[in-house]
Parts: sequence; C-alpha cells; structure tokens
Amino acid sequence: MPAKEPLIPARLAYSADGTPYSQAFDDVYHSTDGGPQQARHVFLAGNGLPARWQEKPRFTILETGFGLGLNFLATWAAWQADPQRPERLDYFSVEKHPFGADDLAQLHAHWPELAPCASALRACWPVPTPGFHRLYLDGGRVCLTLLFGDARETLPKLRARVDAIYLDGFAPAKNPGLWHESIFRALARLCHADTTLATYTVAGAVRDGLNAAGFATEKRQGFGRKREMLSARFAARKPQPRADAVPARDRHAIVIGAGVAGCAISERLAARGWQVSLIERHAAPAQEASGNLAGIVRPMLSLDDNIASRLSRACFLFACRHWRSLIAEGMPVRWFPNGVLHLARDDAHEDLQRRIVDGLGFPADYVRYLGADEASELLHWPAMHGGWLFPGGGHANPASLCQAYLQRFPDRIERLFMREAISLEQTGDGWQVRDAHGRAFARAATLILASGAEAKRFGQTRDLPIRRVRGQVTHIPAGGMPALNLALTREGYATPALDGWHCVGASYELEENPNLSTDSTEGNLLRLEQMLPGSTRNIEASRLGGRVATRAAATDRLPLVGALPDLGAAMPPHASRLSEMPRLPGLYGLLGLGSRGLVWHALAAELLAAQLEGEALPLEADLVAAIDPARFLVRKSRLVHRGP
Repeated sequence: MPAKEPLIPARLAYSADGTPYSQAFDDVYHSTDGGPQQARHVFLAGNGLPARWQEKPRFTILETGFGLGLNFLATWAAWQADPQRPERLDYFSVEKHPFGADDLAQLHAHWPELAPCASALRACWPVPTPGFHRLYLDGGRVCLTLLFGDARETLPKLRARVDAIYLDGFAPAKNPGLWHESIFRALARLCHADTTLATYTVAGAVRDGLNAAGFATEKRQGFGRKREMLSARFAARKPQPRADAVPARDRHAIVIGAGVAGCAISERLAARGWQVSLIERHAAPAQEASGNLAGIVRPMLSLDDNIASRLSRACFLFACRHWRSLIAEGMPVRWFPNGVLHLARDDAHEDLQRRIVDGLGFPADYVRYLGADEASELLHWPAMHGGWLFPGGGHANPASLCQAYLQRFPDRIERLFMREAISLEQTGDGWQVRDAHGRAFARAATLILASGAEAKRFGQTRDLPIRRVRGQVTHIPAGGMPALNLALTREGYATPALDGWHCVGASYELEENPNLSTDSTEGNLLRLEQMLPGSTRNIEASRLGGRVATRAAATDRLPLVGALPDLGAAMPPHASRLSEMPRLPGLYGLLGLGSRGLVWHALAAELLAAQLEGEALPLEADLVAAIDPARFLVRKSRLVHRGP
C-alpha cells in the first residue's frame, strides 16, 4: 500500500504588486499592507503578546500555516526584544506546502529587520519530508517544531497544551480544508483555560465553528484595509489542565548506562536545567555497544511509509541537525555525512527500490535511486545492482557522541563511573540505586534505564520484551579493501576508513559468545563480497581483528521509550489502551535500540525529556505509542479479552 500523498513543496510566485502569492490556493501569503506589521497586529497583539508570556518559564504557540515563516520570525524577534520573556519559547506550525531554503532566502530579503532570525532559521531548515521536524534556535531557548503535512492529519497527532493559537492560512473561500470544524475541534483538544486565539478573518462560518468548538470570539479592529479581525479565548466548561513543568525540587534524575542512549538523555535533561546522576560500571562512557569505532546513519524506507520508516526518518533528520549544532559549539563529534549507498540485493529488490522512491516522492537531497552504472561510478568499483543514495547520511563514531553529550553541560551531569547498579528500590519519594553490598549510592524521584539488555537484571524490569543480540564487527586495515568515499550497506555494511580501519559488519546472533569468532568474520566478509564483488579475494578471515558487543533489541525491533510498565501489577479489567496500563511511578526506559541505536537515540532522548518536562511532544502520537514500553501489555490484554 503506497503512502497517502507525497509532500508537494510550495512554488515561489508573486502577485502583480509584488506580494508573495500561492498558485496552489490563488491567494497572497500576507496582507499587501505589510507582512511583519500584519503579524504583529493580528497574531501577537490579537493574543495579548508579549504581555501574556512575560515572567513565565515556558510559552507555547501553535500556528496553522507556516507559509513564509513571517509570523514565527516576528514572534521570535518580539521574544528577543522583551526583557521579561519566558525562558523558553515553543512554537508549533503546520505547513502542507513548505518552501525550500533558497526560496525562503529570496522571500526573507524583503524584511531586513528580521534578517538575523531569518538567517538562523534557514541555516537549520529541514529537508521537506512529511512529519514533525524539531529545530532548536537561539541557543536552544527557542524551539520550532514544523508539522509538514495536511493539518487535518497532523493536528490530531500533536500532543501538546498550547497557550496561544495563530489561526492562519489562506482565505476560507480559497482553502476551506483549513477552516473546517474538524480543525477547530482539533485545536480545542490542545487548549487549556487560558488559551487564546487570533485570526484575520471574521467570516461567519469561522466564528460559528470556533464557538461550537468551545471558543468565545470577539471582533477587533483589523489590520490595514481589513476593517475587522477575530480574537478568542477558550471557554469550554471542562478545559484540559495546563501542562506545567516538573517542580524545580524534583528536577533530578538518575540515569543508568553511559552509552549513546544514557549520555543523550543526560544531555537533553541537562539542557532543560535538570541535574543528572549518570551511573556507569566502566571507567569511561561508550564501553559496550556504543564502543564500536563507527556505525552507519541512514533512515529506513518502505513502500507504505510504515511506522518504522516514519520513525527512522524523524530520528535520522533530528540527529543530523543536533550533531551539526554540537559541532558548531565546538563539541568533539566525529560525524561524517558523506552519504550512504544502500545497494539492492537482486533484480526484484532493485525494482522495489525504484518504486519506493517514485511512490514516496521524497526530495533528491533526502534519497534518490542510482542505477548500477551510476553506483559503480560513485564507488569506483563494479556494482551488480543499483541502490538508494542517502546524500545526508554517513557514518559516525559513537564514543565521540557520548563525549560531546557529556561535555555540553558538565556542571549538571554527575559522573558516577566505576559504580555498578545491582538493585533498584522504590521508596516513598522516588528510587534508590544499590550496589553489590546493598548500599544506596544514588537517590532521585526519577530513574531512567538506558543500560540496554542489562536492564533485565533488575527485578522490576526482568520481564521486559528485549533480548540480547551479539554483534561482531570486522576491522580491515586501510588499503586492505577498496577505498570508500561513502558508507555502503546491503545485508551488511562497510565504512570508509576511520583511524586507519574500515568497519565491516555486523553479525546479528542470538548467542552470548564475547570472543571474536572466525565464523562471524567470514559472514561479514561474505556480506562485503556481495556489496563489492571481488573485494575480499586476498583477505584472510583468520588474520582480521574486530570487536564484539551485545545489543538489546525489542521483539518488534522498535525502541522502548517512556514510562516503564509495572509488569507485576494486576491488569485493570478490560484494559486495552496505553493510558490504562499500570506503570512504575518515576521509572522510565530508553531501551531496545538494537542495531539502529545511532539513528534512534537522539530523538528518543528528546522525546523522553519532553515527557518528563510536560512539554509538547516532538513526534506524532501514533509514533509515540509505537515505542511506548507498555505496548506489549496492550497487545497481551487485547488477546486475552478477545478470547479463543
């Protein structure tokens, strides 16, 4: 089943008077009387901003049409200019037809007063693909999350509590889908008792729809030649509670495991002002599965753009942006975005790869298909088949990521290294971690397990559906195999030489052998030979070194991110939803990353940190549910209730 609809970018055009214009909707993007002025009058002032956000720790805005980014840029500039601004500004915006960065540069040139913000926005502008895209700006204090896709599909998947709504979009007569009652209901679901809304239109159908959804509307003076506009306040009888951050006294977490998962969640929490106690049984981070010299970073693709593909796309793009920002700060990230070529296995697979690329309609800077001749030219080696080229993919050194995460906020991350967590004890005010002598050496209200398969050693989590998977990587010295200018994958993978070694792998074995195995080495060489025929002719498996590590994979091969289930508790009668599953208070997991840990971990950590802070989430609700650690309980419960 193919994906519903490719994301179609906007096309740059202007009306006769030079106002940016949408050919798709036959309407202008902003008032001909001035774009920034309209943004300030209608959307900021219409929501009582900046006064309403002053002296609050966080303020969340939702916009229904990003367009040129003008409302966002005007809001960001107002936030910067306000000495009483909130510590963090969260801005969510839906856009069905996003512009490319080059077009935005032309459009933004008309507003020099917004140039610094506009330039920073374009520098991290995402590849236009469907889904949520989280961007951090202004040193992480401004968080823009773009929801690329139809508002009727994306808004119901947003999990947030918003303080102000910019109801923007083309005129109701030009774009009726954005002014439908289903949109108003979706907005109401995201509101609390103090949420306000502003829009430039006073059309009767819009007023009626907003009133029916629980908003109390009033007409105000419009902007420019438009006589009136609408302002509103959410006035439902039973508004949703406001999502407030965790009290400062509780913003301390214990994290067990200093691989990429544990270091990433430590950094994401520290960025929000948390204090973290990071427990690691080794003397340094990245000593187990995260200790491999290099790993591949690329997304997954599928004809139906399924859950795993959508999740991997979001994680891949977020990780690439996050690492670029760390590098810009001088962090020691060894990330090499030279591209990844994923070769087809055979003729049938080659045909499937072509159909997937054609059907999904992704931009060429995300993925494109290369025929065998193009692949051979790129590799400087004969390729039997073509494959997917991911230009933004590459390979990374996991240990350098761990170092960067821990160096970013060193005063907020306590390193409890050479300390092994043997047991966990739930107390009246949180959790205690005990060592082999039964001594409690760490205490906090929040405890996060990021220790891979070692999480199963604890009584509370021994029955989690994760399993140990042995992975052996083979090291081939530079010059011992064809030089690669980009990473290569098929059933296995091969990296360009790093520190004098190519990494070839990796085995996927359900066994516990910690030693190098000649059989595993030969399997890795076979996979290399399939990718580069003739490349292993003079290589002797018995003379090669490598590294063995144990990964932790869930039975459905998706991560486990979020509040951990209480597997020993009695199930409520007829419980069949995630919200009904029993949980262990204060105990969370960032587990089951398997062989895709480099891709999954950064956004998984961002998601968990957002959950702990009570923030709007960076992923669609169905993706969050797909990696909820309690999903297996839901499946079991449904089977029980369904009966034989």
